[in-house]
Amino acid sequence: MSSSATPQPIPYGPPITLELAKQVVAAAEQEAMANNWPMVIAVVDSSGHLVILHKLDHAQLGSIPIAQRKAETAVSFKRPTKAFEEVLAAGGLGLRLLAADNLCPLEGGLPLLRNGELIGGIGVSGMQPTQDAQVAAAGANVVNYNGPSPRSARPVTA
Repeated sequence: MSSSATPQPIPYGPPITLELAKQVVAAAEQEAMANNWPMVIAVVDSSGHLVILHKLDHAQLGSIPIAQRKAETAVSFKRPTKAFEEVLAAGGLGLRLLAADNLCPLEGGLPLLRNGELIGGIGVSGMQPTQDAQVAAAGANVVNYNGPSPRSARPVTA
């Protein structure tokens, strides 16, 4: 056996509970409201099914399906949607992602991990991709981070 460990795939875990999904949405909403960003926040469970869809006042209607698709993509592919955005931006062979109809290559979707297992995903849409990602991270920190404050906490490793 090699001395360098091969990273293990992240296993799907039990689905996020409604109560925990509400906490994720509340944290994301707080970040969006603090910046006066009208957004749509979606949380899906570990099977990619919608648990909560939360549209803030004045959020654009086009963001509703995009937020949900970002959350689904984060669960289906076990990674942030930013990874797909970066591959497309690089061009070349990465452009083959355009043939996939089951992913959203826009930043703002994150997997939700608990105890090293994927329990759901959050997707946010409504502003610029980096702003969507900022709000998604605030929500994901409820699940993915330990400690008193998401801003000062350390990430849980999968």
